[in-house]
Amino acid sequence: MAAYRVLEDLGPLTGKRALVRVDFNVPMDPDTGNITDDTRMRAALPTISWLLGQGASVILMSHLGRPKGPDPKFSLAPVAKHLQKLMGQPVEFVPGLVGPEVESRVAQLKPGSIMMLENVRFNPGETKNDPELSRQLARLADVYVDDAFGSAHRAHASVAGVPAFLPSAAGRLMQRELSMLGEVLGQPERPYWAIIGGSKVSDKVALLDRLVQEADGLVIGGGMANTFLKASGYDLGASKVEDEAVVKAKELLKLAQDRQMTIGLPVDVVVAKAFSADAAHRLTTPDAIASDEMALDIGPKTVEKIRAWLDSAQTVFWNGPMGVFEWEAFAAGTMAVAHLLADSHAKVVVGGGDSVAAVAKAGITDRLTHVSTGGGAALEFLEGKALPGVVALTK
Repeated sequence: MAAYRVLEDLGPLTGKRALVRVDFNVPMDPDTGNITDDTRMRAALPTISWLLGQGASVILMSHLGRPKGPDPKFSLAPVAKHLQKLMGQPVEFVPGLVGPEVESRVAQLKPGSIMMLENVRFNPGETKNDPELSRQLARLADVYVDDAFGSAHRAHASVAGVPAFLPSAAGRLMQRELSMLGEVLGQPERPYWAIIGGSKVSDKVALLDRLVQEADGLVIGGGMANTFLKASGYDLGASKVEDEAVVKAKELLKLAQDRQMTIGLPVDVVVAKAFSADAAHRLTTPDAIASDEMALDIGPKTVEKIRAWLDSAQTVFWNGPMGVFEWEAFAAGTMAVAHLLADSHAKVVVGGGDSVAAVAKAGITDRLTHVSTGGGAALEFLEGKALPGVVALTK
């Protein structure tokens, strides 16, 4: 990965305006409008505080949700209000993104003050990476900082466009994400193991291809384990199996065998006859799943296998839950894996939205080496893809 610029490379900032792309795409209660998880906001505080401490004023921009245009329910106004509490100082909210009125408000900003612009996706030029929108945004500031790793894989105006017009740098969060994930991608301490879960093999083919070539061991859980078990000759009953991905799973198993690398699959599973939170369930082995049963979690023997496989690991990357962890009846496997990773002596890096939610549910986030704020961005980075938001900071 080419060297990218960091905050210190921006030079003296006293009296300057910093346009900062953050990822404040946070979950909100639809009834109250209250933010239910401000993890991503807290992650951006070190960058904001550092810029303010250097005598700059800070102009924040972010997306929220996937609006098709201006939509009050996706306004960043409540986010600005919440940020005020986190920062302990006023955050001025501007109900616009670019244009004369926004420029006028920005011109009045004093050093040490914070302003938040309206949702960047209210402007159709954002997702089209419109150069004119990028120019208009760049006119608001003297420097640009990208601290939105979660959006780094998007070639959008506020991510990849603006850096062409302003001195730019990675914020503290972006810097940490690239550093931690870069170690996993480039020079992991070995043995290096990966735990990959979630529902679909097809969503993670490029990642699995890379891991089978580069990791020392791989554990497969979640719905995708069903596809690998079928590829290994098991009848999975009514379990969700990606039939079109079975050939790919067989190919990956053969590659691992040729490398004498372990691909760990479930040896026991929790099954139910209905996909519901309160479905009656039982523990069984993959060769004893009835035709009307579906596997919804890994069992305790599988957890112990994972513990043994990872005993000597020095680096572990985890992406994707082991089962339907949102439902208590099928959460035990994912929670057990979270806790064994928290107790591990290995460097543990977690990436992906569901995995982040799982470690938060387990209450062990602060006991892991790094929990990425970027789901798709983290996966694409570890697949070896160039992220537009990072490339823009290296030019």
